[in-house]
Amino acid sequence: MVTIRTMTAADAAAVAEIRVSGWRAAYTGIVPQGYLDAMDPVANAAAHRERLASGAGPVVDAVAETAGAVVGWACYGPCRDAGRDRPPGTGELYALYVRPELIGTGVGRALWIAALEGLRKLSGHERARVVLWVAKDNARARRFYERAGCRPDGAERSEEYAGTAVPEVRYVLDPLRAP
Repeated sequence: MVTIRTMTAADAAAVAEIRVSGWRAAYTGIVPQGYLDAMDPVANAAAHRERLASGAGPVVDAVAETAGAVVGWACYGPCRDAGRDRPPGTGELYALYVRPELIGTGVGRALWIAALEGLRKLSGHERARVVLWVAKDNARARRFYERAGCRPDGAERSEEYAGTAVPEVRYVLDPLRAP
């Protein structure tokens, strides 16, 4: 059974391990290997603790637990593209990671559903618009979000990692425009 709850500072080390192992599993062959190898879970955990302590805005961190162990993490909040080309009230899923060995077990889906509910509360709309960015070559993540009803909207950008541009595509879940 998966339980979703708000992340605390005590979860930072587990979340950092999930994030780093998730990156290494998902982005091998997409992001330069040297960048992946240099990712530091200890430094990432410290950054999570600092961000949580600062109370930085309406960003929400949620963790998935099974048998008392943190096995997944999602982070979401207001859309960073809102006002540019997305309507006000649009939410954004910033991150969703599951321990690589648990991919396909329902943990990611449980986090996704919890994030959608949280974004609905943040937006004040029962049918919230949601965006997220996915590495263009991350086929597994793209399939996950497409099965969840998200569609690419044509927007693209690149993020640079160790001097290599990694193209990303924006996905949108817009129930207000659903047929």
